[in-house]
Amino acid sequence: MDQAGGRNELLGEGRLPERRSTKVAIVGAGAVGSTLAYACLLRGAAREVVLYDLNKAKVQAEAMDIAHGIQFTPMGTVAGSDEVDICAGADVVVITAGAKQHPGQSRLDLAGATIDIMHRLVPSLVDVAPDAVYVMVANPVDVVTYASLKISGLPDNQFFGSGTVLDTSRLRYLVAQECGVAVQNVHAYVAGEHGDSELPLWSSAMIGAVPLLQWGPTVSGRLLDEGVRARIAEEVVRSAYQIIEGKGATNYAISLATVRIIEAVLRNEQRVLSVSSLLEDYLEISDVCLSVPTVVGQQGVGRRLVPVVTERERGDLLRSAESIRAVARQFGF
Repeated sequence: MDQAGGRNELLGEGRLPERRSTKVAIVGAGAVGSTLAYACLLRGAAREVVLYDLNKAKVQAEAMDIAHGIQFTPMGTVAGSDEVDICAGADVVVITAGAKQHPGQSRLDLAGATIDIMHRLVPSLVDVAPDAVYVMVANPVDVVTYASLKISGLPDNQFFGSGTVLDTSRLRYLVAQECGVAVQNVHAYVAGEHGDSELPLWSSAMIGAVPLLQWGPTVSGRLLDEGVRARIAEEVVRSAYQIIEGKGATNYAISLATVRIIEAVLRNEQRVLSVSSLLEDYLEISDVCLSVPTVVGQQGVGRRLVPVVTERERGDLLRSAESIRAVARQFGF
């Protein structure tokens, strides 16, 4: 046997299969979109990250600024363009483009202007990336996700919103501070609208293996009574308004939350996340996009989990659904 040929055969037999290239397309190069692209590359979530925005100078500048730091990140590439074709072949498309939320303005106030944008945007994205999993981040995310899903014509598992993934993170952070434990050991979810009518699912919340409602005294010596829980819930809702008032936008935490969703899809993790998706016959709720604990993997959203809820929580969830549905109907959906 030829020695060189033998070595080549051995290399061929022993070579590991190449890792499939992964591509994330981010629509909108504003504060959230550009921070999300940065976070994706820092975490090594995808090998290729592209930004699409109608502002050519800005989108190219954002991509260039991030690219100059690629040496210090896991292997990856980033590019920006004002042409929608840059999104072609994406595994995940994240839509951050939408009307800007101003101080004192609720997320639902943004619905009309953002839905108008989606009428123009979504069909062009589906044309170039029909097989991608779509994640809506633009607010009001529940109403806009529902409208965009209908506009897209895609299966409901393939198009969903970031929902209350960030609100859930805020809740766990505040509970961890109150109870003096690591945030990773708090297992609790915020459900409903990503907005004023959202609700923590206190009755199913846990710290480690202990039900939250049985935790006992907190670091301040108080019990997690209804008053303390109400204060935490209010802080979860109001924190976004406080951040927007102080700096004009929320961008860091929502970007980290969205990267977590992207990773769950690209790695087929089957991770439980409180994303907003189309519900049908879920605790008597149908035909509305709403956040509930949901299994997320390569195909997008899967099983919607039904936690233990009290009658009060069930009623609050129904009211949250009605609030979102009423707004969607105002715009013909």
